Amino acid sequence: MKAAERGQTFPWEENRGTEALHPKRAGLDIKPTEEVVALLWQDQLEAVKIVEKALPQIAAAAKLFAQTLRMEGRVFYVGAGSSGRLGALDAVELPPTFSIEPARVQAILAGGERAFVQALEEEEDNYGAGKEAIRARRVTSSDLVIAISASGGTPFVLGAISEARLCGAKTVGITNNHASPLGKAVDLSIVVPTGPELVAGSTRLKAGTAQKVVLNLLSTAAMIALGKVYEGLMVDVKATNEKLKARAESIVAGLTETPPERVKEALAEAGWRVKPAVLMLKGGIGYREAEGLLKECGGSLRAALGKIKNRRR
Repeated sequence: MKAAERGQTFPWEENRGTEALHPKRAGLDIKPTEEVVALLWQDQLEAVKIVEKALPQIAAAAKLFAQTLRMEGRVFYVGAGSSGRLGALDAVELPPTFSIEPARVQAILAGGERAFVQALEEEEDNYGAGKEAIRARRVTSSDLVIAISASGGTPFVLGAISEARLCGAKTVGITNNHASPLGKAVDLSIVVPTGPELVAGSTRLKAGTAQKVVLNLLSTAAMIALGKVYEGLMVDVKATNEKLKARAESIVAGLTETPPERVKEALAEAGWRVKPAVLMLKGGIGYREAEGLLKECGGSLRAALGKIKNRRR
């Protein structure tokens, strides 16, 4: 029985998408925890599967991402609440994994830095603050702005996209609703229509799961396109702790079939950077020559190794 038939009107029942009521919500609060967990789990699986339909758009966005960084532009993730924090998470993890300079991929979150660790949901309604955030970062036509919003109607995000377009920046929108204002405002729209949440409107659930998957695919594919992965290996890892140094040693040893002590020596000479260390050991060359070869090859380890191989012929 619908709310209207019971003499009650819940506005969100008239909406579609993320604000609608879940068909399996009845009695959720009195179900055994095991059953609740199983229902939530099924929703997560559904969210991941829905992403598959957006793969062509995600690939197109990944190409834009890579092209922007290749041309010395910057990428900005913009969002509010859970969506904004997911963008921030992706931005923060790229520097250690792929040695991207933090300034090259930044997160803009409604409410500023404090909103990273504290919910400031009222800030998402400030359209003007979104515009100002873009202006403050001096966004230009060389940059890419990726907006994330489950509803696709968050005022802060829409303000940011409006200003980004005025600046000539390329724009991408990641939303969980069809025909949203954000989807209509951007150059490239990625829609993952996850539908109603078991806890109505709580888009940190399956909508958030889908957003995280999209961001994982988008940024990782962009990093691979930029030559920061070789044969599935993290060859641009920033070895700043013991775990990452051990990973760098393992990668270099595996690619060069060199004894551990020599690997450590090469990495130390190369400032713990994997790519030049591999070239030094494979080509019998010094660090400066390895760096020059990488620069000549646009940072591609595969291309640089190809040049070394050709020299030996």
